[in-house]
Amino acid sequence: MKRAVVSAAVLAASLALASTALPAQADATHAEPHFYTAKTPYTPQERLADYQPVPQGFTPVFTENVARHGSRAMTDSSDGDAVLAVLGTAQNQGALTGLGKRLGPQVESLLAAGSSIGYGNLAGLGVQEQRQTALRMERRLPSLFADITAKGEPIEVETSGVARAVASANAFTAGLTAGGPALGPLIQAPVTNKDLLYFHKQPQNADYQAYLASDPQLAAVLAEIDGEPATAKAAGNVVSRLFTPAFTAAMSTDDQISFSRSLYELYSAAPDLRVEAPDVDLDAFLPPRDAEWFAYLDDAEEFYQKGPAFQGRTITYKMAGVLLDDLFAQVEAKADGTSDKGAVLRFTHAEEIEPLAVLLGMPGSTKAADADDPYTYRSNPWRGAEVAPMGANVQWDLYARTTSQGTEYLVRMLYNEKETAFKPSCRPIVRGSYFYDLDELERCFDRG
Repeated sequence: MKRAVVSAAVLAASLALASTALPAQADATHAEPHFYTAKTPYTPQERLADYQPVPQGFTPVFTENVARHGSRAMTDSSDGDAVLAVLGTAQNQGALTGLGKRLGPQVESLLAAGSSIGYGNLAGLGVQEQRQTALRMERRLPSLFADITAKGEPIEVETSGVARAVASANAFTAGLTAGGPALGPLIQAPVTNKDLLYFHKQPQNADYQAYLASDPQLAAVLAEIDGEPATAKAAGNVVSRLFTPAFTAAMSTDDQISFSRSLYELYSAAPDLRVEAPDVDLDAFLPPRDAEWFAYLDDAEEFYQKGPAFQGRTITYKMAGVLLDDLFAQVEAKADGTSDKGAVLRFTHAEEIEPLAVLLGMPGSTKAADADDPYTYRSNPWRGAEVAPMGANVQWDLYARTTSQGTEYLVRMLYNEKETAFKPSCRPIVRGSYFYDLDELERCFDRG
């Protein structure tokens, strides 16, 4: 079937979009500020009612996503063990404040919750996040899923093979079948594809692994950031509220920092385990101003290890090209009539989502740091909570319209379920639209 360029008639029908305001973002704020960075639980960023209308005559024919696993347990018990060890020493010396006496039971409950599901595994909240995201996908694209069912089109599922990604895939597809039971036989069993969805650990990216392990520029900038006086100040604030003055004074600066950073890791992990540990709340032990500083340190590591990093260097994100290529390959195959798939669903990790966001030019994801001007919250919009929260996802929907000149194809991208423009060099069908001609996307991403 001939692929046609979007017609002038479609552009004219969409001109009204140019003057409309961008859709409102769903309110994901809290009464008090929280600083969970990339461990932030998932919240969809736009309501269905706020999406732009599909251009006249177009219908969805295919959808695909790339999703981070949902909220999970912490990787291991090391941070909790470290905090409990210091608390135990202080308790033996009668050096805990009233607040300090409350911390140990909270940490023990959090560790028990993580252990109960297995460290690193998908949490109950993560299951809910994936199921609900799937149900919203169906509500956005009811005619597509009706056609998938009617035509018996397969739904392909790929994962990194890591347990939390596989469990996320299963939770997502369970959500699809809850919304449309007839989809069940069409959903294929998850297939492991590490080269596509766990590429940061594969041999072909040994240069990236070497960068993490021994790059002098990376080590120097992170040491500079960690060594800011604000780190010791924030740590001093934290421990002075939990321990008596004498005990606090006896701790070295390094010990105070180590304790406080471990406590921050628990603070940021606790919301992901709210199903297993509903009574755990560590906010009182980490004042917002100090939590924000430790969040910055965490974001700085993510920025330099998985994000845009240093200006003039592509080591942290060029490897995501394999995933970008696959996004294009799937929509192109559908448009060219060489694929009968109704949907392709992929489940992966922050190490894949963050570099993909850079390649796609996602908002807040692209600004690299000068070598002599390190990343800060003031100078750079990159935030882990926005770029790759738990359950973060990129979705491409393919729309088609057949005319006497052939079939025209449009692509719409959602980022955490918010309609999102492609990078500035890509031209939408009309200014202000989130719909792009497939040929135009191939041009602006140099897919010759």
